Amino acid sequence: MQIFGGFTQLYSYGAHGKRRILKDTGEMRDQKGSARSSGCKERMKKPVWNYSNIFWISLVHLLALGAFFFPAWENTVILFIGIFVLAPLGINVGYHRLLTHKGFTAPNWLRYSLATIGSLVGGGPPIHWAAMHRAHHRYSDTAKDPHDSRRGFWYSHVFHLFLMEDLEANKDYTAIYTPDLIKEPYLVFLEKYGIALATAMLPLLYLAGGWAWVFWGGFLRTACIWHIMWLVNSASHMWGYRNYETKDNTVNCWWVGLLAAGEGWHNNHHAQPSVAKHGHRWWELDLSYMIIRSFELAGIISEVKRPSPPSANFGERRELPRPSGG
Repeated sequence: MQIFGGFTQLYSYGAHGKRRILKDTGEMRDQKGSARSSGCKERMKKPVWNYSNIFWISLVHLLALGAFFFPAWENTVILFIGIFVLAPLGINVGYHRLLTHKGFTAPNWLRYSLATIGSLVGGGPPIHWAAMHRAHHRYSDTAKDPHDSRRGFWYSHVFHLFLMEDLEANKDYTAIYTPDLIKEPYLVFLEKYGIALATAMLPLLYLAGGWAWVFWGGFLRTACIWHIMWLVNSASHMWGYRNYETKDNTVNCWWVGLLAAGEGWHNNHHAQPSVAKHGHRWWELDLSYMIIRSFELAGIISEVKRPSPPSANFGERRELPRPSGG
């Protein structure tokens, strides 16, 4: 998931140790996910460091430690609201399922409200976010994936944000991956000034709850949201089970599914990217879809895309027992 200007967006390899071929790269993976081709070598070149991301990510994490100087249970309320209400609204529903994948149709006032919330809670530039995520789906777990999970947990989780990869070096990447979104003036405005708007929330938090709210509702909340988003790119490509045979290493990670309000059902999502509902089994709780469903019941949105019957899916569906852990 994307955050600031160069940020990218929230994986055991091959559930049950099953070997599988990634047809688009010609790679065979073993049960530990090691690449048996020159795919990884394509990325082994002198790194170009993204010093802006390194600075801002480090600063936010350092300032997040300030929350522990204000140990009061009431401060956790704003943290909870940010993680389980605002982030699902702005990032999961707005950035991801609406802007990126067009999982439902919404009026512009709702589209832009959700995008604004996504910017304010630290989701980063919405057009960049969508472009990186569409590229991730196109090249998932290959050398061109913006957060290739073959390079390890920490690379796919956060270290990819510290590098300027080839995709971002191409100045036209938003025109290539998000030609629809760059035509919308308000989204372009958020792309340029969204981070400034998010920073402007800090004085408001201070006025509402003093320094405690600045640290708990500002920096700690932002750091937590980032890591939950990043877990979709890392843990949900490594530890979990698979409902569908896809061409990548995506799995459904139950604890990421809970923390990320439904985004952790990543194998389901990669099997049917455009559907608004990511939880495809009865135990796969999808809080973000519940929000979408509430909008639909209220008559605010329409054309909600739902999962296809198993026989109509991309890959062969394998029935699995209910998982006991990630």
